[in-house]
Amino acid sequence: MARPKKPTYEFIASRGEYRKRLKGPSGNRISVYAKTPEELTAKIAAVQREIEEEVYHRENPTVKEYAEKWLAMHGSHIRTTTLVDYTSKVKIYVIEPLGDKYMAEVTPDDVKMAINKAAQQSASIYRSVQMLYKMIFGSALESRIIDESPCKNLNPRGGKTPKEKTALTEAQVTTLLDAVRGLPPYPFIMLCLYSGLRREEALALQWDSVFLEGDAPHIVVCRAWHVEHNRPVILTDLKTKAAKRTIPIPPQLVECLKAVKEKSTSDFVIANRDGGALSETQWRRVWGYVRTRTVRERTYYRYVNGQKIPHTVTPVLGERAAHNSDVVYSIDFEVTPHQLRHTYITNLLLAGVDVKTVQVLAGHEHAKITLDIYAHLTYNQPKDLISKVNQAFANNPK
Repeated sequence: MARPKKPTYEFIASRGEYRKRLKGPSGNRISVYAKTPEELTAKIAAVQREIEEEVYHRENPTVKEYAEKWLAMHGSHIRTTTLVDYTSKVKIYVIEPLGDKYMAEVTPDDVKMAINKAAQQSASIYRSVQMLYKMIFGSALESRIIDESPCKNLNPRGGKTPKEKTALTEAQVTTLLDAVRGLPPYPFIMLCLYSGLRREEALALQWDSVFLEGDAPHIVVCRAWHVEHNRPVILTDLKTKAAKRTIPIPPQLVECLKAVKEKSTSDFVIANRDGGALSETQWRRVWGYVRTRTVRERTYYRYVNGQKIPHTVTPVLGERAAHNSDVVYSIDFEVTPHQLRHTYITNLLLAGVDVKTVQVLAGHEHAKITLDIYAHLTYNQPKDLISKVNQAFANNPK
């Protein structure tokens, strides 16, 4: 049996070293030098491994690299507000849990674990994150970066999605408003409860779009609030064409806004101390007035002798906060900003307002969206079915 030939290397007399030229990942030539053939053999092996890894990386990017590339590719085809929303969700629900993994190495189980975070949010966020996963990995499949999408069976038919939050009852609305009356979140809560504005619509609302006089007081929705690096950005490019709408407002809201306008020196209905739109941090502080008045258990951290010590507080309904006597724990239910809008739409439907009108007032792009979410309120109500049930059993024995 013939012995394998030992590698032959070129000796460069001017350097006093052996040299081997290798083909790089871009077709370029890489020169490797060493004092001895044995040392050069080891160096060549190391360089070849680096080349192979670089080639593999180019052909198979990480989830972070490809997700960011996907956002850049789609940025010119979608609305600014949609891109802002996509970018935020991709960062939180795709890049944070899976960013360091190579695209080809992501498994269906990885995706299911990563998407669990979104499952704790509203059903709309959960569906949106699923859609983004499918689009990102579907694009990678079309570009032959991966051989099979780990998202193809994501939420198969029959799989459960998170339930939408329930609307607040009349008693809960009264409790909530009494708890924050005269405090910073009060105008925001009134706007969402009685005009159904989305959070980004309420925080972008300016007085030039609020008409409180005449026979039909109304609000014109034409701006949206977003944040970039904690700074507010007010956009006129809304979520959809249907989001731009005119909403008649009831007397409760008219009275509230008149009182706010009398004291306002800002262009914004909901403004910071300087009269500008709220930053993300400022918005959290505003909603914090609601959170601190709930009876939900919470944990604070204190530093004792340089150590971070957790301190858990379980509020009791009706009691005052130990650290602030102005705070009374009076809210014994969960409430979110989106739930206020949900309550507005629910109340319209329960009052008998037709679905098409509710679609327009809510700013839904299609009536199907309204029906998909609220069909249980418009059809098969007991009062509508009782006569049919009674008729079916009219002749049955007692």
